[in-house]
Amino acid sequence: MYHAIVFLPLLGFLIAGIFGRMIGPRPSEIVTTSFVAIAALLSWIALFSVGFGDGATTVRIGNWMVSGELAVDWALRIDALTVVMLVVVNTVSALVHLYSIGYMHEDPSRSRFFAYLSLFTFAMLMLVTSDNLVQMFFGWEGVGLASYLLIGFWYQKESANAAAMKAFVVNRVGDFGFALGIFLVFYIFGSTSFDVIFPQVEAFATGEAGADFVFLGLDAQGTLTLACLLLFMGAMGKSAQFLLHTWLPDAMEGPTPVSALIHAATMVTAGVFLVARMSPLFEFAPTALVVVTGIGALTAFFAATVGLVQNDIKRVIAYSTCSQLGYMFVALGLGAYSVGIFHLFTHAFFKALLFLGAGSVIHAMHHEQDMRNMGGLGKVIPLTALMMVIGTIALTGFPFTAGYYSKDAIIEAAYASSAGMSDVAFVAVVIAALFTSFYSWRLFFMTFAGKARWGEGHGHDAHAGHGDDHAHHHDHKPHESPPVMMIPLILLAIGSLVAGFLFKGVFIGDGYEAFWGDALYTRPDNTILVDLHYVPAWVVWSPFVMMAIGFGLAYWMYVRDTSVPARIAQEQPLVYRFLLNKWYFDELYDIIFVRPAKRLGHFLWRTGDGKVIDGMGPDGISARVLDTTSWVVRLQTGYIYHYAFAMLVGAAALVTWYLIAGVR
Repeated sequence: MYHAIVFLPLLGFLIAGIFGRMIGPRPSEIVTTSFVAIAALLSWIALFSVGFGDGATTVRIGNWMVSGELAVDWALRIDALTVVMLVVVNTVSALVHLYSIGYMHEDPSRSRFFAYLSLFTFAMLMLVTSDNLVQMFFGWEGVGLASYLLIGFWYQKESANAAAMKAFVVNRVGDFGFALGIFLVFYIFGSTSFDVIFPQVEAFATGEAGADFVFLGLDAQGTLTLACLLLFMGAMGKSAQFLLHTWLPDAMEGPTPVSALIHAATMVTAGVFLVARMSPLFEFAPTALVVVTGIGALTAFFAATVGLVQNDIKRVIAYSTCSQLGYMFVALGLGAYSVGIFHLFTHAFFKALLFLGAGSVIHAMHHEQDMRNMGGLGKVIPLTALMMVIGTIALTGFPFTAGYYSKDAIIEAAYASSAGMSDVAFVAVVIAALFTSFYSWRLFFMTFAGKARWGEGHGHDAHAGHGDDHAHHHDHKPHESPPVMMIPLILLAIGSLVAGFLFKGVFIGDGYEAFWGDALYTRPDNTILVDLHYVPAWVVWSPFVMMAIGFGLAYWMYVRDTSVPARIAQEQPLVYRFLLNKWYFDELYDIIFVRPAKRLGHFLWRTGDGKVIDGMGPDGISARVLDTTSWVVRLQTGYIYHYAFAMLVGAAALVTWYLIAGVR
């Protein structure tokens, strides 16, 4: 069963990728979607057999490589954390595949698109089933490659190419830290296998085994903290945390199903999964956990502020993703690993729902993405509007929806914890809850409420340049999406409403120890999962109050008195521009990193490579050869008497040499 879960998407990728042109787009869609759907069904079976039974196991596929002391097996580690991730990855991927059949039906390259989707799914499955850090790194880089291919899918567009390259480069920064972290873990423990590493951590950190250990002047505790920080650097890149977040909003250049798959439910949660998987290390590195909490809190706040003023419907949801990932890292940093994974689980449903709902809006609007050119769509596409309402209330934490249980648990954990940065994190996530509610309802009201602004002939064509003839559609009336796109929305809406209530007991309630088993490690003195259930009533109510205030503000500004937003923007131009330009991070990075790198590259190319290496090397040698040959060529005149004279001189030289040698 586990072989099928992991390798069916790979098989789909190979069939659609190699034979896609031969068999055509429709069979490619059916094959890839069917295989991922079967994997999703088997993943749910695995969840119940492992989480609610005793099915935790390791499936060894084979030996991968042996080099000196480094021995790496290819094995699938199946425990509660793995099966939760399998359910998230395969369920969302199957629904995105199904949705894409409708969304991409006009695209001539859709065989390639479905091949990439399945490749991405396989790489993500390799990551979450990994039994060691090297195998995890393989999956890690695999999703990086697949996301590059998917973000830049419409490679005829310059902006798509730039966004794909940016995602690739920014992720390399994080991946460099991750690779160094793997090297350091191997240096400390002599293995990359989790089964070998985890039992040694406590003895090493407490000084029993690492009493005289020194690395770069650091003792055992300091080295373990450094290893955790390097691993977290990888997580920051993949999960778009503060400072390494700049690639995520630009990645919206890819088709909308890609946004839902990569940036809602799967790839960006890889960093959260990594920290949770390495919980035995992080538990003994409290300083690293403080950093995780601080970065998470900062990301949750920062991304929420930027989301307040964005006008592109997908970018608002992208910053929302960034903010919610911050929430997950706050939970992990506080030692409440199961709470972070619980939010990852519920977030996958409602964020995929919001992205695919936005895709349904974009499809209805003939590829218009600017919310300022929408409005009044609730009457025209009522089912999509209903789906977006469900996604929005789940995201904002309306009572008894999925987000209500997981998001509120993070806020309560931040209040209950006495760990470093917990107070700052509590304030940050409560304020972020207010902002989340405001920008989510702002998106809904600008798109579905008020008067229609789509008859005004505005808009840019998101499909420009890839063979789709949409440009003349702008004045056509919006239309509801086909059933193949609406069925995934309905299924995700059900998950967004009930996933929190159904799973809260086993994820963070009384049954969490039986469910998680050894998959997540917490030290005996870590009582955060008990403490969060005993916080004051005002803490429990604070997210609901923030949600209500956010809704009220959005309703007042975008339904009752629509002149207010423009007035505030005019009165506070500095704040508005600061947020609209995303805290100027792109501009800062351009000045600090991009331009100097380009200048250095130009210098090395022109001076180093051109003048020094080529000038003194290949070009210099070839020039001397040409000089010599041009001189030798002059000897070849074509006159017989010249050649006879040369022979005579040669003969005379030979005779002279012979006579001189004879005299000696």
